[in-house]
Amino acid sequence: MSLASLPEVSLGEARQAAAPQPAPANEFWRDLKPLTNVFKPGSKPEVYLKDAPTEREELYVPFTETVSSRPLWISPDQNRWCDVLMAKAAGLVNRHYHPHEVFAYTISGKWGYLEHEWVATAGDFIYESPGEAHTLVAYEHPDPMKVFFVVKGPLIWLDEDGKSCGHFDVFDYIDMCKAHYEKIGLGAAYVETLFR
Repeated sequence: MSLASLPEVSLGEARQAAAPQPAPANEFWRDLKPLTNVFKPGSKPEVYLKDAPTEREELYVPFTETVSSRPLWISPDQNRWCDVLMAKAAGLVNRHYHPHEVFAYTISGKWGYLEHEWVATAGDFIYESPGEAHTLVAYEHPDPMKVFFVVKGPLIWLDEDGKSCGHFDVFDYIDMCKAHYEKIGLGAAYVETLFR
């Protein structure tokens, strides 16, 4: 498998592109001239990935025995990453806390934290305050749990008494992703295309 083998256009998009399209009637901005000096000195280009919550399971890196992660954007300099976390059935990410904020948007499925009463389903947004400890669980649901996360800083693993017993940061995440993509034939270098 190579980067070239990643689909650029989904079947639905291909069908839509082949069908005659009506002329846009309300796109008032069509006559605006695009900027020519898009990137400031030292800035890097955007990351654009089609179908971020893809059904292609090989693009999801095993995170635990029951939960996988598709990396979307990685910043080694800031110790941050964005991903789609997926569980196809009941799943678990063991006890941990984040010393920095975390943002989550639920794409599909059903998930929550054992320490909270809420249960998130498609369309739900969660803000995790710095220092909040939790145990992430995915519930059985007809749709897989897919959640878009923005993670800053490490996860601090906790034992059953809530005491720190390890960590997982962006460098651990990079190593995990590189090993998986090398194993499936996509190549470890793919991960570096997500660095910003």
